[in-house]
Amino acid sequence: MKILDGKKLSEKIKEEVKKEVEELKKEGIVPGLAVILVGKDPASQTYVRMKKNACEKVGMYSVVHEFPESITETELLSTIEMINKNPNIHGLLIQLPLPKHIDTTKVLEAVAPQKDVDGFHPYNMGRLVEGLDSFAPCTPLGVMELFKEYNIDLKGKDVCVVGASNIVGKPMWALLVNAWATVDICHIETRDLAAHTKRADVVIVGVGKPDLITADMVKDGAIVVDIGINKVDGKIVGDVDFENVSKKASYITPVPGGVGPMTIAMLLKNTIKAAKLQKENK
Repeated sequence: MKILDGKKLSEKIKEEVKKEVEELKKEGIVPGLAVILVGKDPASQTYVRMKKNACEKVGMYSVVHEFPESITETELLSTIEMINKNPNIHGLLIQLPLPKHIDTTKVLEAVAPQKDVDGFHPYNMGRLVEGLDSFAPCTPLGVMELFKEYNIDLKGKDVCVVGASNIVGKPMWALLVNAWATVDICHIETRDLAAHTKRADVVIVGVGKPDLITADMVKDGAIVVDIGINKVDGKIVGDVDFENVSKKASYITPVPGGVGPMTIAMLLKNTIKAAKLQKENK
């Protein structure tokens, strides 16, 4: 069994990004990322702080627009429009979830596609499904980068994705299909989850349910990627029973230290990509 070490790979990517930032600065361009944070959700605040710190470490400009939960949708859309027009901001990220009185879809669609470094805009999602160049959501993109780093060829492999969210499951499916994998996608209405996971060469899970995937649900030699983040007895754990599943897997991601660090690394890469594209299109 080998560990797919996202922490180690993310540090390698950050060093590469840092060099690219230095090159862009020589041309007078400082890659800039704006983050919109609404409310005081502790988890969201932590994620935003981590993203800002990561930007600063690689030399990017980063700004966080914080708003109270009472902000109106109109006010939020007005801020997005302002950021869209700002030539010094190359990437715009809306930290989710948003308060219930705000239409999340409407807000995400308001982000300029060329600044959509989270890859959530329908324009980018559509291009992703078609296999065209686009901004892909950072978490599934990070999983693909792990496969690349460890020379895991997905062509022809049977892959089971557990979770069908717009943020992870659906874009994960698109990236895998584009890599010529045969993809089975499961969700809360799937009747016999084990029947799907048992026959898969690769199992990717991200639903937020501790120990959802147990050893009897994977075949010997399977590659297991755990995207889940859960808190159990004060400890961070994934959706996979790591201790027992790792005894059967050929490769497996730990939680923490697997996919999590890759998400932020991919955000940095997407922001660099956005800065370069906007430079070309000036």
